[in-house]
Amino acid sequence: MGSPVPPGVPSWRLAPEPENVAAARSFVRSALDGADPDLVETAALLAGELVTNVVLHARTEAEVWAWTVDGQAHVRVADRRPDRGLVPHGRHPYATTGRGLALVEELSAGHGVHSGAERKTVWFELWPGAPVPPLSPWETVAPSVARVGVTLSDVPHALYGAAQQHGEGLLREVHLAAADPGGKPGTGVPPRDLVVAQDASHLVSACMTAAVERETPDSATLSLRVAFPADAAPAVATLRRVLDEADALAQQGSLLTLPALPQIRAFRQWLLDQITGQLSGGPATAWTLAPGLPGAVSRDLGPWDPAEAEAAHVPTVAADDRNRIIAVNEAAASLVGWQPHELVGQRLTVLMPEHLRHRHLTAFTSLLLTGEPRILGRSVPVPALHRDGRQIPVRLAVQTQEAVDGRTVFVAQLSATTAPPAPSGAPSDDRPATRPAPPSPHGRTTPRRARGLRAGTAAPEWLELFADTGQALAGTLDVDEGLRRTCHVLTRGLADWCTADLLDEQGRLVRVCIVHRDDRVPIAEEHFGRFPPLTADARGPLPRVLRGAGPLLLTDSPPLGRGHSRVDARQRALVDRLGGSSAVVAPLRAQGRIFGALTLVRVRDEHPFTRRDVPLIAELVRGIALGVDNARLHQSVHSSAEQLQRALLPTLPRHEHLELAARYLPSSATAEVGGDWYDVFVLPGGETALVVGDVAGHDLKAAVAMSALRNMLRGIAVDRQEPPGDVLRRLDLASHTLDQRSTATCVYGVVKQDGGATQWHYSSAGHLPPLLITPSGGARYLDGGRGVLIGMDADLPRASARESLPPGSTLLLFTDGLIERRGESLGDAMTRLGRHAAAHAGDPLEVFCDELVIAFGADTTDDVALLALRPTPPDAPA
Repeated sequence: MGSPVPPGVPSWRLAPEPENVAAARSFVRSALDGADPDLVETAALLAGELVTNVVLHARTEAEVWAWTVDGQAHVRVADRRPDRGLVPHGRHPYATTGRGLALVEELSAGHGVHSGAERKTVWFELWPGAPVPPLSPWETVAPSVARVGVTLSDVPHALYGAAQQHGEGLLREVHLAAADPGGKPGTGVPPRDLVVAQDASHLVSACMTAAVERETPDSATLSLRVAFPADAAPAVATLRRVLDEADALAQQGSLLTLPALPQIRAFRQWLLDQITGQLSGGPATAWTLAPGLPGAVSRDLGPWDPAEAEAAHVPTVAADDRNRIIAVNEAAASLVGWQPHELVGQRLTVLMPEHLRHRHLTAFTSLLLTGEPRILGRSVPVPALHRDGRQIPVRLAVQTQEAVDGRTVFVAQLSATTAPPAPSGAPSDDRPATRPAPPSPHGRTTPRRARGLRAGTAAPEWLELFADTGQALAGTLDVDEGLRRTCHVLTRGLADWCTADLLDEQGRLVRVCIVHRDDRVPIAEEHFGRFPPLTADARGPLPRVLRGAGPLLLTDSPPLGRGHSRVDARQRALVDRLGGSSAVVAPLRAQGRIFGALTLVRVRDEHPFTRRDVPLIAELVRGIALGVDNARLHQSVHSSAEQLQRALLPTLPRHEHLELAARYLPSSATAEVGGDWYDVFVLPGGETALVVGDVAGHDLKAAVAMSALRNMLRGIAVDRQEPPGDVLRRLDLASHTLDQRSTATCVYGVVKQDGGATQWHYSSAGHLPPLLITPSGGARYLDGGRGVLIGMDADLPRASARESLPPGSTLLLFTDGLIERRGESLGDAMTRLGRHAAAHAGDPLEVFCDELVIAFGADTTDDVALLALRPTPPDAPA
């Protein structure tokens, strides 16, 4: 335990009171008087940290020794709790507590701990000009009590680190705020409960640290068998209650520590409930299978990795809790006209229009101060700010993810809802190539022991597998064929048989292929195709992996699969047919989501998969997943007609006395295209025609019908300058003649100038009425000119109506996707839209449209098209 204490060296015994920490530092300074001043101050600092640990955790008398030999400083701090071992913490810069032992590690030339029968002594030595200290020799001491094993499956190690750090910070703040100078309770937490909670927190940290050290963290999630004292359940239950009370205090602003974000709170409660439940004889439930809990976080349970964010094809921006951009990929930077490295370090508000920045800061601050999310996990339509000042309509989806250093990262994915028009005179295809972002200072975020095990250090046979699987995927753009080729490669060099499963657009699992090393082995058709729906009782390895766990190493104990559900039973049936002694089930994960799984199985007992295989299999499958995701993206781009639909959206004409603005939002619930459209064009006489319509259906057929109807309406309107009702009647006749199967709603109107006044002549074919908002904030729907849908009866006459549009008023045309919601009547929805539009009557027209989209466009299950017109006052600038 370092140099022994020389005879005659005095010691100082201190009661476990906070004020004695300062007394210990004074004693060390006095005992080391005459040594190098920097050495003395460092020794006093470290002694204070160790005595603080005695006061907070051991709560026994502390005894301190300090002396010098040949200019070297030696310090010992002892307590009377030898059963309470040290729990060293990772050196996480975001931790608010647990830094004392880390300081001793960093600053001392030698350090250690010795536990005897009656006391535990922590020691350190300081040498002038000493070299960098060796790895920490801290040792943990397990209490000599009866212990019970607790199974904790699918523990995300990054989320566990964040929850541990936050819980310790809460306890620290409650301890500091527990009593005012007069000794009266200041938090409402009983002092006895706080003591029990602190002891239980120390116990949980020690047991979890010991369990993790015994494991090889070979994936994003860990499955642990943790030994806890058999009688620890009541203390852990108290810890759970105190942390919940402390979190409530943090939400009220009574503590300096911020409240937990939803995923951290949910994980902490699951962890403590699993410990108390299993110690009381209850069953084990994996984190990925706990009802209602994993839904509080992203499906991607791996630690946040800036390299993955920067390599993503989806425009992705990551920010920290200071609202600063810490990672951005080329797709996002290109969308808004920046280089990636130019955005890193800037405030996130640089990508937002001015009128939305205050709202964003308010919502972001509210999330941090209350822990209650408003838009996390939702798809919200907002405008992004291009570098040249243009606004680009996008859908924003924000998720949180933990990094291995314990912090929470806010990851936003952007999807443009319309192609941004190029500025006048600027060629759209001449943008210089985006330079790659500089290397991230955060590095890779793989688990500690697996960090150095990458493809570049693998054996030649592994390197050949990496190359061959990449070639198999690159040889075809068909996803199913690419996976079949990949499985053939894997069965030649790694497994006896292999399966590939993918989630379809409805979230149903489909077995794409089963490949056996021996082509002569027959595989029945019943093992292929779609699985039964995943339900809560599906608790086998495959459902766990699809919910975020893995890669999972499976052996005969426990069996490779159990028949708990139809999915698990089907897996078991395939193993029974083809055999299997060990397997690895790995998630196909890309772009922050899991879209399938690979299962690799070895049949022979003499050569099973081991833990040493899992890190390289994880890297191998990660590369396969990226290749599959690229192929799926290619298929999606080439099969979707959304590009056609967007190409049909017009460029709004400029008019001397009119302002125009429009928005189109595809449904956030599906990737299919629909029949919503808007159109604006100038007639031969100079009048401006406006159209908003909706063809029945939500598929490629509807998009094609919409295109035909739009073009017919343009031709009919330009050919004859007739009243709007007559134009719609001729459109109905043409549509009925050419395609009797489609129906559509439509509002068509013409804006005319009459002696300085603006008149709106219009007709409606079964469409929702336009909304007129006056400059003073009045709002009413225009119900004139009503008629039946296009495609119902071409012989019926159609009426036209006329309305005066005062200068500064706003005319809004929109499709039903803007307001229709399940469970709300159409009348209530229209009233709600009228009130909201009236409240923003004075906003600029672009801002007016943005406010409507933000308020009504989130999570809509239908497409949305809206068109707004505002006559400008006669003296307003053109």
